[in-house]
Amino acid sequence: MTLHRRHVLALLASACGGTLAAPAFAQAPAMSRPTAFAFSFATLEGRSLRLAEYAGKPILIVNTASQCGYTPQYAGLQELWKRYRDKGLLIIGVPSNDFGGQEPGGPDEINKTAHGQYGVSFPLAAKAEVRGPAAHPFYKWAALERPGDGPRWNFHKYLVGRDGRITASFSTQTEPTDPRVIAAIEKELR
Repeated sequence: MTLHRRHVLALLASACGGTLAAPAFAQAPAMSRPTAFAFSFATLEGRSLRLAEYAGKPILIVNTASQCGYTPQYAGLQELWKRYRDKGLLIIGVPSNDFGGQEPGGPDEINKTAHGQYGVSFPLAAKAEVRGPAAHPFYKWAALERPGDGPRWNFHKYLVGRDGRITASFSTQTEPTDPRVIAAIEKELR
């Protein structure tokens, strides 16, 4: 015997006292979105740099490259690091070979450029992809947080606020010591 939908609904309605109420489903609690503090980077030395350890402090994350026309921005990043590290700012350089193959070397070559040539003393992550399906999880998250605002070349800068959300993003062409970058950092340090 085949029952038609109308008959099934009528039977259900009569069983429910003439009215058919929508079933009550338990509502799942809303899930909070992750923040940058959910991520970590391996360092050039192989240690883990967990962003959760810096919760409540601003973090400037910059994809870097040793053989790029923008590589001199390492000097400006180091200047920011000296100026604001004691006030709570963390800067992380993330070497990437994603743009123009401009970071072809390994840790020794990256260190030679960053530390030897530019005197960088802020943390450097291990070389990572910053775009595409194999991107580092932080960069995948950042692409969802700031659609269309991701790295288009080396030395793109994300400023993560004290709450773990991206508060600002600066293009490659924006120097680390640009007044807009400094204003955004100082706002987060207040």
